[in-house]
Amino acid sequence: MNFNFLLDNAASSADAAQQQNPGQIWMLLGMYALLALAIYFFIFRPNKKKKKKAEEEMKNSLEVGDDITTIGGIMGRVVSIKDDDSIVIETASDRSRLRIKRWAISTIDTEKKNPESKKEEAKSEKN
Repeated sequence: MNFNFLLDNAASSADAAQQQNPGQIWMLLGMYALLALAIYFFIFRPNKKKKKKAEEEMKNSLEVGDDITTIGGIMGRVVSIKDDDSIVIETASDRSRLRIKRWAISTIDTEKKNPESKKEEAKSEKN
């Protein structure tokens, strides 16, 4: 089957529309740009801010004894926290120590319980 007549018909109707009002294409592109901006400001930007705030809270809640993973994949236990924003970790059973910056922490692997969950556990133990 030959579908060239469909392509010719579509091309001629596009040419006719462009000849009638060439400003319509700019209006259409402007609408797409506004839609993209709206999606960015209402969806992506707030999520990025929430993620950054959660990471900052995680890094500030670091305590001695926590198990961590660095952005390089090194796993260890926090031995001390220095004032100059660096942390000393033990990485193995032979007690080798590394000094890293706080921004190099990827995750805290130690599970911490919230004060609210401790209260709930105490209530359930009493009953």
